[in-house]
Amino acid sequence: MEATGWACLECPEILKGSPVPESPPLAGHRRSRRRRSARWLLSVLRGAPVTLAFVAVFWILGLLSSSIVSGPALHWRADVAATAQSLPNHWWTPLTAAFWARDLLGYVVGTVLVLLACIPLERQMGSRKFALAAVATQIAGLLAAAGFWAGTRALTGNWAREVGGTFFLGPSAFICGTAMAATASMGTLWRRRIRLGLFGLLILLALYNGGFADLARLGAGAAGALLGPILLGRRPRLVRPVSSRHEGRILVALLVAVSAVGPVVAGLAPHAVGPLSVLRFLFTDIRPVDPQTMQNICAVPAQHRDCEAAHLQLRAGAGAIFMAIVPSFLLLLLSEGLRRGRRFAWAGVLVVQAALSLLALITLVGVLLAAGPDTVAGELVDASQPGHSTQPLALVVPLLVPVMIFGVVLACRRLFPVAAPPGTYTRLALQVLALAGVLGVIYVAAGLVLAADFTPVPGLADLVADVPDRFLPLGFTVDVPPAFFPESTLAVLLYEGVGIVFWAITGVLVLKSFVRPTHPRHGDDKDKALAILTSQEGSSISWMTTWTGNAYWFSRTGQSFIAYRVIAGIALTAGGPVGPKNLIPAVVEEFYGYCRSNGWTPCFYSVTAEVRDAASGLGWDSVQVAQETVLPLDTLSFKGKRFQDIRTALNNAAKAGIHAEWVRYPTAGLGIQTQILAISEEWVADRKMPEMGFTLGGLDELNDPEVRCLLAIDAHQQIHAVTSWLPVYRNGRIVGWTLDFMRRRSTGFRPAIEFLIASAATSLKDENCEFISLSGAPLARVSPTLHPDGTPERPPATAGLDRLLDRLGSALEPVYGFRSLLAFKSKFHPRYVPIYMVYPDSAALPGIANALTRAYLPDLSLGEGFRLLRSILSERVGTGGHPGRRPQ
Repeated sequence: MEATGWACLECPEILKGSPVPESPPLAGHRRSRRRRSARWLLSVLRGAPVTLAFVAVFWILGLLSSSIVSGPALHWRADVAATAQSLPNHWWTPLTAAFWARDLLGYVVGTVLVLLACIPLERQMGSRKFALAAVATQIAGLLAAAGFWAGTRALTGNWAREVGGTFFLGPSAFICGTAMAATASMGTLWRRRIRLGLFGLLILLALYNGGFADLARLGAGAAGALLGPILLGRRPRLVRPVSSRHEGRILVALLVAVSAVGPVVAGLAPHAVGPLSVLRFLFTDIRPVDPQTMQNICAVPAQHRDCEAAHLQLRAGAGAIFMAIVPSFLLLLLSEGLRRGRRFAWAGVLVVQAALSLLALITLVGVLLAAGPDTVAGELVDASQPGHSTQPLALVVPLLVPVMIFGVVLACRRLFPVAAPPGTYTRLALQVLALAGVLGVIYVAAGLVLAADFTPVPGLADLVADVPDRFLPLGFTVDVPPAFFPESTLAVLLYEGVGIVFWAITGVLVLKSFVRPTHPRHGDDKDKALAILTSQEGSSISWMTTWTGNAYWFSRTGQSFIAYRVIAGIALTAGGPVGPKNLIPAVVEEFYGYCRSNGWTPCFYSVTAEVRDAASGLGWDSVQVAQETVLPLDTLSFKGKRFQDIRTALNNAAKAGIHAEWVRYPTAGLGIQTQILAISEEWVADRKMPEMGFTLGGLDELNDPEVRCLLAIDAHQQIHAVTSWLPVYRNGRIVGWTLDFMRRRSTGFRPAIEFLIASAATSLKDENCEFISLSGAPLARVSPTLHPDGTPERPPATAGLDRLLDRLGSALEPVYGFRSLLAFKSKFHPRYVPIYMVYPDSAALPGIANALTRAYLPDLSLGEGFRLLRSILSERVGTGGHPGRRPQ
């Protein structure tokens, strides 16, 4: 300290107040960092020569033609701008339109978009492919827009006339086209997300704004989606996207959100002419009032009411707009609930769409009855009239949109099973009612104080009668003349602010209900089953009995239960009985009697040899449907040559800085949940068939506080793989864990799953667990002669069924990889335990097969079912008529 102080006294620069020179190491570090940043920027720009050349030409042409400030001059605009009528006389304009903009703002925005979007796109695609995609999609998009206009102008009337009078300039079309083309080289999940988001935006603008530029961008995006695979040497294919339940929710939520935002876009756009733009009168009823129009209205004494309403609209501004878009605001809130799978949001969307459908019906009736010019119906008639002839399609089809969305949401009910904790929405209703009451009292009290600022002056009865109108969307009250109008600024704030505050606070309360955790989610039966499960004994898959979709049957003693689901008359169980093992025979027989009394055929699925033996005493048949792989932990040691692959995975993970970390998904951070979701969705998107359920868990089953997740995480907190483990209880304590959910990032650490399983085994051994189960691989098994416990050969009575299951497993192998999964688990040299399906009568096998298919694949479409059947039949043909024999 003293040396430092004396050294400072010898620094005259400090004493004089001069700046202190940087120490050489710090200055050198900053210069080095600036040099690295400059080199990085230079390398980025070098990777996008086509983009930089376009920007240079874009501005040079604008400067040379004096178009920077206000765009191309009117007398030569037709030579560079593309319109619906450019062909054939101005055939070059679909290309030249990209090199000019409408005004200075267009040049600035266009340049920013090109630099932000096209530089990374060109670096990803390569300059040659990028240039080809940009030129091709620009031309194709403009030609598609012009062709659509020419082909539909006889049907679309006013829309076609408006589109024909607009022109297109700027680079936005080829930006959309190249972005869509670049998605062909992306991973399945991100390709789908980008295409879905971009197409959703482009379709929204085309349907609601509806200008020629919107059609051109949509056409360019479609051309890019088709061109992308061709640039990679593949043929473009139109296939039905396979979505998980989560992504299905996102699709429905996006549909609802687009239907909510579209009318607002049309209402706020000054020249919206799209085919659905008339919905702005139904959803929003935004009526911008300019001073000249208001002056013309107020010049007529008989229109004093309209004059006062115009004054109100002009002064209210954003407040009136917000109250006008309340239906859209509600739908946006509810779409967030749909994204989370909430049943309340599903019901709320149905209610809003039903109200809008009713309003649409009233409007249609008003149209048919020649509605007056001052009503919503009258404005819809005006909006659908090109010249003087009403276009029925231009009016009727848009009004059917709420009905169509109602039908889609109703049909997707199964995607939204998540219920809030009991009492959530009772409490929400009381909070909303209390809020409305408080705001109503404030409105009446403040209205009495400011009564002189209203015209005419309202009394107490007038203000009380007006309270409901303050909370209703503008579209539901617009045809009813107000009883009084606010004149002063304070009166306007009170008049409009009450409704804004009400809906804003209500929106926050609704969003809070969507993010409230759903646990505890067990009903009385599930609570009772869970108590038995944790205090008695079941199999390694018994925790699956707690999953959604199961019903519960309890034995007369109350010590055992069976989880089952009834599908087309088949009572399909999720594993065997849970309870004391010595009661299994009695429980099986009792459950059989229960099913017979209800007219069901029982089928015990994924059960152990104890259940099979108990059922065989009743004369039942059985067939092996899977093979469980169990690792006893007391003797586990990854030593010796046979565990070389496992040790290599552990060593490579350590070298890569990857470690294993236990978490619980419901309490994990948002960053971890988001990464797990992305990894899972990518895995699902790469499959040609829907995600399976029943005894195969997904993200919904991961969201359980009792389930543990083991993650492979690197030093940058990136998750490379995730596994989930289900607890196995015996007499009140956890004795083992069962592997369920297993996903790996496609670009991540390759042996991440081997690393996680080995890490889990080591960690759980230290926790004194007895075993881990790597779960069963459905429709896959090792050769009977390879069983270490000497499992006997298949009984002849079920040999034909065994061959059918072998053929089914072979057909599903390319999609779900069950046999590859079993081969993968063999790396750990587990103990193999056969898993059986037990049934009372072979005549019920067709019904059981149908029930199993619907349990595992509840979202299987008719087309996917035919593809699966074709795959099974082709497998039989491919094996030369010998089912069950693998081709060499």
